[in-house]
Amino acid sequence: MQKHWTIKKQGDIKAVKNLSAELNITNTLSNLLVQKGIDNFEKAEAFFCPKLEHLDNPFLIKDMDKAIERIDKAIENKEKILIYGDYDVDGTTAVALIYSFFRDTIHYDNIKFYIPDRYTEGYGISIQGVDFAEKNNISLIIALDCGIKANAKVNYAGNKNIDFIICDHHEPGNELPKAIAVLDSKRADCNYPYKELSGCGVGFKLIQAYSQKHNIPFQEIEQYLDLVVVSIASDIVPITGENRILAYYGLKQLNTKPRQGFEAIIKYCGITKKNTFDTETIFDRKLIINDLVFLIGPRINAAGRIESGRLAVELLISKEIEQSMELAKHINIDNTKRKELDIDITNQALDMIKNDKQLLNAKTTVVFNPDWHKGVIGIVASRLIEVYYRPTIVLTESNGLITGSARSVKKFNLYNAINECSNLLENFGGHKYAAGLSLKPENFNAFRKNFEDVVCNTIEDDMLIPEIKIDAKIDFDEITPKFFRILKRFAPFGPGNMSPVFQTDSVIDNGNSYIVGKNHLKLSVSKLGNTKYFKAIAFQQANVLKDILKKKSFNICYSLKENIWNGTTSLQLNVKDIN
Repeated sequence: MQKHWTIKKQGDIKAVKNLSAELNITNTLSNLLVQKGIDNFEKAEAFFCPKLEHLDNPFLIKDMDKAIERIDKAIENKEKILIYGDYDVDGTTAVALIYSFFRDTIHYDNIKFYIPDRYTEGYGISIQGVDFAEKNNISLIIALDCGIKANAKVNYAGNKNIDFIICDHHEPGNELPKAIAVLDSKRADCNYPYKELSGCGVGFKLIQAYSQKHNIPFQEIEQYLDLVVVSIASDIVPITGENRILAYYGLKQLNTKPRQGFEAIIKYCGITKKNTFDTETIFDRKLIINDLVFLIGPRINAAGRIESGRLAVELLISKEIEQSMELAKHINIDNTKRKELDIDITNQALDMIKNDKQLLNAKTTVVFNPDWHKGVIGIVASRLIEVYYRPTIVLTESNGLITGSARSVKKFNLYNAINECSNLLENFGGHKYAAGLSLKPENFNAFRKNFEDVVCNTIEDDMLIPEIKIDAKIDFDEITPKFFRILKRFAPFGPGNMSPVFQTDSVIDNGNSYIVGKNHLKLSVSKLGNTKYFKAIAFQQANVLKDILKKKSFNICYSLKENIWNGTTSLQLNVKDIN
């Protein structure tokens, strides 16, 4: 697939040189900081050494005072409280966080939790969930990672004398639900300075506010940051500002004092515990954001995709080793089933596109099969974008409706495009780059045509070509142990703070490159005319092997990573593209 290489605008030369001298780092590293707006020692210190005291005051979130007041009233009157959350990683970690805080920190046990069934209830607040609350004499529901558009369901609960506190991070509709409190920094009248918290992050701000009011030391709620960082990584929210602080300390918690449930699931990721004590990590290697995105998150998610998100919450609130290991084993089996379904449905969808000229030549991918498993269609949508880079919707049938997941390409606002077709939908919601939707079967053809028309009229041609943004051009001589040691301190990496991508021109293969797996390339490359060489991995790029073995020079763009194999750590280039 063709890709655009775009060199980022370089930082102000004077600022780069001044910062380089001030920090005693190379101009390349200094430029990376200046590109982020970090142009003096104080800003650099805040970036390299995030501090929890720099977290924003939770009471700046609109309605936070009302939320704490209602929780205080519920506790004083010994009311039953229901902790309600979505079935994905963000929702289940948020529920585990609030439930554990009530149970373990403030020792209030008149609580239950509820995760809706993906297949019978769908996303968000459900009528069944409200009925469950009524049946169990619950008078307060704290909704996490959902609820911002649940106006009708909140009204339904109100008629049963059940109050709602909504903690969400999705885009609100034109009218907010009539809840006691609606905590969402994206609401128009909220002046909270940071707008990109995860759903679990909003839950953390709720317990931070409660702790502030009741003089609970912050150290007592730091234990919940492992849940927050897993939600941040898995929900693909920006790792900037407050999220970066939460992620930084969340990783510390996860590496040194993870909750029992995480420790159990990490074992099934092939990461083992050390026999010796180490203040940095209790595992055989340090966990990073990518481990949460690709190893831990998918397993937590698999429970809600294959069976029930309740299993994930039970794992994350478990304190018993035997129970944790049994639940982790169960969820790992679910994840194996999820991967099998993912591969099978992706192949079916690719065949569908390949054999349909109209689909093949469209600017969107909208595919439907009533028999596809609802739990994996979001993953399938992402897989299809890897092959056909365009806005994609994958749909199946559930409870008499066509329902599905949508994913977008960089720079294109998928949410707005779906909103333009809302007259044909029963429900929809989500973000700029990911959304869920449902519609009546009779509206499918009209929706597919309407969506294609909207995208054709609004998308720019260059949005349909993947872009690789390159932070800087460098020679291999710059890559020294000190350079990489400082570069690692830019972590945690993620959206808004991606691992820097470098370009090096005129490199040559040393004759030791070969294909690994089905379509990956292991390389050994050096700069033309230089004996210093680096090992590299290029995923899904085995097609270029013949060309690079011809001993002609080529250009590469890559990020730097540590490769750990058989207990040995080495520096490796993670090649994004070759030309």
